[in-house]
Amino acid sequence: MFLMYRFAADKFDGLAKVRNLFERNTMGTQNTWSKTSWKNFTALQQPKWPDMAIHDEVVKDLTRLPPLVFAGEIRDLKAMLAKAVTGDAFLVQGGDCSEDFSQVTAPKIRETLKVLLQMAVVLTYAGGKPVIKVGRIAGQFAKPRSADTEMVDGVELMSYRGDMVNSPEPIEAARIPDPNRMMQGYNMAASTLNLLRAFTRGGFAALHRVAAWNQEFVKQSPMGRNYERIGKQIEQALQFMETIGIDPESPQMKQAQFFTSHEALLLGYETALTREDSINGGWYDCSAHMLWIGERTRQVDGAHVEFLRGVNNPIGVKIGPDYDLDNVKRLIDALNPENEAGRLTLITRLGMKNIEKVLPPLLREAKREGYNIVWNCDPMHANTYTAKSGHKTRNFNDILSEITCFFETHWAEGTIPGGIHLEMTGENVTECTGGARNIVDAELSNNYLTTCDPRLNAEQSLEVAFQIADMIRS
Repeated sequence: MFLMYRFAADKFDGLAKVRNLFERNTMGTQNTWSKTSWKNFTALQQPKWPDMAIHDEVVKDLTRLPPLVFAGEIRDLKAMLAKAVTGDAFLVQGGDCSEDFSQVTAPKIRETLKVLLQMAVVLTYAGGKPVIKVGRIAGQFAKPRSADTEMVDGVELMSYRGDMVNSPEPIEAARIPDPNRMMQGYNMAASTLNLLRAFTRGGFAALHRVAAWNQEFVKQSPMGRNYERIGKQIEQALQFMETIGIDPESPQMKQAQFFTSHEALLLGYETALTREDSINGGWYDCSAHMLWIGERTRQVDGAHVEFLRGVNNPIGVKIGPDYDLDNVKRLIDALNPENEAGRLTLITRLGMKNIEKVLPPLLREAKREGYNIVWNCDPMHANTYTAKSGHKTRNFNDILSEITCFFETHWAEGTIPGGIHLEMTGENVTECTGGARNIVDAELSNNYLTTCDPRLNAEQSLEVAFQIADMIRS
């Protein structure tokens, strides 16, 4: 009797999947995807461009420009993410909440890269796990908003939607969406990628430079001293390898693989940079190696899902605490119908107060369905609050609590914690409270630089890496 019931249940689940695909079929999209088919769907979080003719002309110009990344690089990332599905690699994804055009400078890019490289070294050496390094960089210039307008000093202004749309200055003229900023964003992304490739392939990321990545303000902290010890151990290992004849100039020793990602929000921009690969004929969004869909734009019948289901990039989806399980399953089926490992990353942003309750049902159902998913923890967004000083902030202990619960829940459910997704910077900012230096509310104004959400500084980011390494190792 149990076997008959199980067979019937499995058959029902299979029919549900077919129904989901059929629903998209009846909307005329399942077999007729094109890079512009999203225009037949509702596109949320798009700016109200004052002149669509200018917008369309900018998109047309962008279409003629070279891709920012290449299909072969995207395939490499997908293959690496497939290893994170099985626990044979770990994803570290981090960078600014929303990149600022004025901060696209060599020192700023270098410092962000430094801390991501440091985190990777800690997780690889202390945690014993290969690390996939993905930056929220070279394209994270747009942001969703909860409302089209906001009140600033008693004046209603159009909301700031990121530097690729308008300017954060609280004046009416600066807040008018300007499509020419998309072209500026492309140029900023190209410059950033050019520098990142030079750093990661030109010797800056060589393992013998591990100690040089340690920022001055971090060196004297407990995290910095721990990192220095790892650096010395790596140097000794490299000296031993050179002594026994292993080439210290090999690419594995001198170069680092580094990938870019951003939220695929502005569909005109993403469409312009979507190209057909000359090798295998597939379509790739060449604005970044990995794209993700936010909590506000992941409607199964929405334009963002329609667009991203047809490109061959690795895709991330943000999942908040109020998710509907059936809806998440429909999303998975729409975005990864072949259940390809490395294709889909679910980025849970649940909050330290909710994760223990809402994560287990999601993991159990995904495990029962046999979905190949990279489970990535975003411990930042659901832990934001306003401090007494009026600053938007996050507490380090809350962030760490969500990460710890993320790991423990996966272990309890027999699933794989595959990665971490952080808003962080290489600068010595005071935007998140707590950490080894125990930043308090009164100190937030000392160096609060973000125009968007609060970020972990380099020391706090490194502390997270050490804590995760301990959990991976155990």
